[in-house]
Amino acid sequence: MVKHFLEIDDLTVDEITEILDRAESNDVNQILKRKSVVLLFEKPSSRTRQSMENAVVQLGGNSIYVRPDETGIDERESAEDVAKTLSLFDVAIAARVFDHSKLTRMANASSVPVINLLSDQTHPIQTLADLLTLRQSLGDIEKLKVSYIGDPNNVSRPLAIALNMFGNTLNLSHPKGYGLSASDLNKFESGNVKVNLVDDPKLAAENADVIYTDTWYSMGQEDQKDQRVKDFKDYQINSELMSRANAEAIFMHCLPAHRGLEVTDEVIDGPQSVVWKQAENRMHTARGLLSYLCE
Repeated sequence: MVKHFLEIDDLTVDEITEILDRAESNDVNQILKRKSVVLLFEKPSSRTRQSMENAVVQLGGNSIYVRPDETGIDERESAEDVAKTLSLFDVAIAARVFDHSKLTRMANASSVPVINLLSDQTHPIQTLADLLTLRQSLGDIEKLKVSYIGDPNNVSRPLAIALNMFGNTLNLSHPKGYGLSASDLNKFESGNVKVNLVDDPKLAAENADVIYTDTWYSMGQEDQKDQRVKDFKDYQINSELMSRANAEAIFMHCLPAHRGLEVTDEVIDGPQSVVWKQAENRMHTARGLLSYLCE
């Protein structure tokens, strides 16, 4: 049976742990030698493309980058037909899409693993890198107080799911009107995923081991920038907010960052920041994931 990776809980805790172990291992199996992985990008990204292409090379394989105009999922041909065709040539299909349903349909039609490189709903490959960063920086994921301060989005959702899988709970702080959607809440409820909602970002930061944030407006939300900057102004991660966290606390951001908005230079460039470790770990966890799925 083909195993796909569309959401973080498509894996068990044991499987995630094995992937993280593979990500840290110096014994890299050339499992993709003389094989190719196709990278379908509807949305551009520097970290995602670089990390995936390098991971494929490190496993001995070749990556094929496909622009949106070259394939036109559901425009030139259906998501199902795209997946069936690419399955003939490649050992895995990795896709970065706007609409998550395209990934689901591709996975249903594909005879090789389909990997979610980001969708409107979730960004699980980022979560793998986050978990590795947490493990390397602070140790036991189960015992950490992780506070996500800012806009609940496709980064915070899989992080909440993953922390619950490891017996932890995400503290979530955001302005009124920007909470989890009804579909998110329904999914969390059906999966028994718990989050702690903390209205005041200062309280969320209190004694935290991890302060995590993301951009206040994402690709495609540029027309909302002015309103969002106004609404989120009290949720900026700055030195005063970081001072409320534990002395050994770390700062995390999936990048790209809008410096001076959701985070100040002194924090993202400061000694508590692990954002560059996060970025590098995108490559290591991509390698671990590919080696696990394609073995």
